[in-house]
Amino acid sequence: MDDFLRQFSGYLRSAWGYRWVGLVVSWVVGVVGMAVVLVLPDQYQATAKIYVDTQSILRPLMLGLAVQPNLDQQINMLSRTLISRPNIEKLIRMADLDLEAKTKADRDRLIDDLIANVKLGGSGRDNLYIVSYRDPKPARAQKVVQAMVTLFVESGLGSKRKDADQARKFIEEQIKAYEAKLLEAENRLKEFKLKNLDRPGGGQKDYFGSLGEIQSQLNQAQLDLREATNSRDALKRQLLGEEPTIAAESQIASYGGGAAGGPSTAEIDARISAMRNDIEGLLQRYTDKHPDVLQLRARIKSLEEERKQIVDKYEAEQAKNADSKAAAPKATATAGSAQIPNPVYQQIKVALASAEASVASLSARVSEYQARLDSLKQSSRLVPELEAEFSQLNRDYEVHRTNYNNLVARRESASMSEEMDATGVAEFRLIEPPRVDPKPAAPNRLILLPAVLLAALVAGGASAFVVSQVRPVFHDGRLLAEVAGVPVLGSVSMLMGRERKRYERRRSLVFFGGLGGLVAAYAGLMAFVALVMRSA
Repeated sequence: MDDFLRQFSGYLRSAWGYRWVGLVVSWVVGVVGMAVVLVLPDQYQATAKIYVDTQSILRPLMLGLAVQPNLDQQINMLSRTLISRPNIEKLIRMADLDLEAKTKADRDRLIDDLIANVKLGGSGRDNLYIVSYRDPKPARAQKVVQAMVTLFVESGLGSKRKDADQARKFIEEQIKAYEAKLLEAENRLKEFKLKNLDRPGGGQKDYFGSLGEIQSQLNQAQLDLREATNSRDALKRQLLGEEPTIAAESQIASYGGGAAGGPSTAEIDARISAMRNDIEGLLQRYTDKHPDVLQLRARIKSLEEERKQIVDKYEAEQAKNADSKAAAPKATATAGSAQIPNPVYQQIKVALASAEASVASLSARVSEYQARLDSLKQSSRLVPELEAEFSQLNRDYEVHRTNYNNLVARRESASMSEEMDATGVAEFRLIEPPRVDPKPAAPNRLILLPAVLLAALVAGGASAFVVSQVRPVFHDGRLLAEVAGVPVLGSVSMLMGRERKRYERRRSLVFFGGLGGLVAAYAGLMAFVALVMRSA
């Protein structure tokens, strides 16, 4: 520590020997710095504030229906990338600054200056952006800020429109491509169905579904055939117990007595018998409440009433002719012994014919279903291949249709997004129009002048130290011994006389006076500058 202090004191004594050099350098640097600060041109700052409102009521209302990008992130990114060379070139044309740039070099310098000095920044969390620019000419500064505000707003709206147009164009191209693919898939599917229309597995249903359906139809037809066969056999057995003809007396007695030549109800009885047989067939499959059963019974009741009316009419006629019947007993006996067709036998014959026709129809149906079932079973080897090809075609068609429908939905969503942009989802509000402060924003001479004074003092001290190192003087015998490498036997001190001491005191007073004059000049200049700034 002692060595360091001794060495430091040696440097100070050496620099003190060249203090006049340092004083001159301080004055030169101070005067030059003072002149530079005074002649610096005033810089006027123009500012503008823009607020971007992204909280529109349409955004929550259109949630899920329209594409809603992150507007806050887009605006933030726009503010970071807006100050670029192409945008600055556009700004120069908008502010008419290109009239001042005569050459390409001047234009490049102007662009570089604007890129360095135009400021666009946000104010924290809120979407409030401040545009500022400094220039010696207030009017030009205001023009630049105005052009920057216009460029910021147009870039925000134009970039969204450009992105929307590009997205819409891309979606339209994809829709056309998928529409062609969908049409091609539909044609392939149609050709496959037409080609394999009569084959199992090549149409609407799968093989096993068709096989099960035909098997079910065959079983039902066989059941109906067995029922019809049983009904026919029952009618045959009933027919064997009836006679084709009966005596006229029995027919007349069935009417309550009368002439053999009276009206016959065989047709009505046959119809009633046939309907009763139909009811027996229906009751084997359905209940008493079935509509067909109820309808047949109503018809049977109506026919029975009609038959009763015929019988009553015939009995009335027989009563009128009672005298003539008593007078001719031989003729009556002869008529009673005559043979007439048995109406029950005729009814059974009609019902048997209907049952035979039903059996024949059901037999044909069973044969047809059996043939279809055999055909399906024989073509079972083709089924896996046809079903695999049909599934592949159908899968391709479904994929293309799904993509096509999704693209159409996205196109509609993009259209709604464009309408939302047109209604102003993100609104640019000019909170504070471009304005130039009447007082210069730079340079701040009250700060620059002390800095220049400090720089002048540092420069003076540094120059004295440098000269002392270039032309060293030894003030200590130990230091001389260390530098020369030889022992120092002694040293001779100089004793100054009275005149010499007065001379050195005058020189010190002059030195400190010069140094104080420099500081006083700066202080006076700062007071003057402060007064001028206050009066402005």
